[in-house]
Amino acid sequence: MLCVLCLVPTVQAFTQEEFKEVVLKQLGLSEVPKLHKRDLVDLVIPDHVKNKYLSMLKRQRVKRRALPSLAGILRGIPGHTEVLYSDTTTRQKLMFDMEGRIPKNSEVTMAELKLFKKPLDRANLPAKQSHRPVSNARVSVYWVQRQHDGANRTSLIDSRLVPIRESGWKSFDVTQAVHYWLRNKRREPMFLEVWIEGERVGSYASEMAKAVSFTSQDPRDKALGKPELVLYTLNLDDYGSPGDCREEAVTGKSTCCRQKHYISFRDLPWAQHWILEPAGFQAFRCSGGCPPLPRALRRPGPGHRSCAAAATSALPVIYLAKRGNHTEIQAAEFPNMIVERCSCLTDGEALV
Repeated sequence: MLCVLCLVPTVQAFTQEEFKEVVLKQLGLSEVPKLHKRDLVDLVIPDHVKNKYLSMLKRQRVKRRALPSLAGILRGIPGHTEVLYSDTTTRQKLMFDMEGRIPKNSEVTMAELKLFKKPLDRANLPAKQSHRPVSNARVSVYWVQRQHDGANRTSLIDSRLVPIRESGWKSFDVTQAVHYWLRNKRREPMFLEVWIEGERVGSYASEMAKAVSFTSQDPRDKALGKPELVLYTLNLDDYGSPGDCREEAVTGKSTCCRQKHYISFRDLPWAQHWILEPAGFQAFRCSGGCPPLPRALRRPGPGHRSCAAAATSALPVIYLAKRGNHTEIQAAEFPNMIVERCSCLTDGEALV
């Protein structure tokens, strides 16, 4: 049975210049925002923008496959754990040795960072109370990418409110961070940062948040419950999706399938400063050939069949926009940016 499927061109078909034009059009911009250094100094993403982005991100995290298997629990690399304090934020750095921990021909379907929150020490609470009670702290996890010049770039991975007066294990979804690390193919550990901030703007909420602390990777920290990275994987020999290309597939010689195709905003000169999140994304693209239709199903005309996107999904982003003389930070979704399924198309039609 043939059905007509209206397709919007996806990122796979564009050159970098065409991709830029598509992104600008999606955001209603006529040109790349012209930013000054002062626009990027002490840049803080507002909570409402961060929450909107995380909400869109979680909607996109649809589990494509079931039956995950536990690949292992990583307890990090023992060593000195750096904790940085400022007026509004506490930052704790974590490091995990990933090399050789993920089985060959497998896919990481989920990664979970587990942090043990220490019992509350009331001596760390502010002496002066506020008429507006504060019950939670905002805890966010960032992936840290070390640059060649020694600087660090961070990407927001997950964020949640943590009750200040409760202790115990707290879990964060860091699947995207592991995918970033795999994409970079570094032979170095994976670095994460945990940021602890007030649940709302104001000095009292910030002071309350400073009472929140997690166990560290430092061997001198004798508290039970070291940070853990739990990896769940699928053996692609057993559960591989028939719609995805295998690693050994040769472009143009395999049958129509979906191939990995990563796009890094950090590596695009026109995007690296004003698209703040994500650092990049797995866009996928369609590859391979299409066998001719049986004679009974052929239609009059050329009837050329090609492998193309038959289903796509949106990409959530956080970006900077110039509004007159000031800069705004906004969250939005780019539709049709991720290829979910490929199919053989004949003159705009898909065989389903």
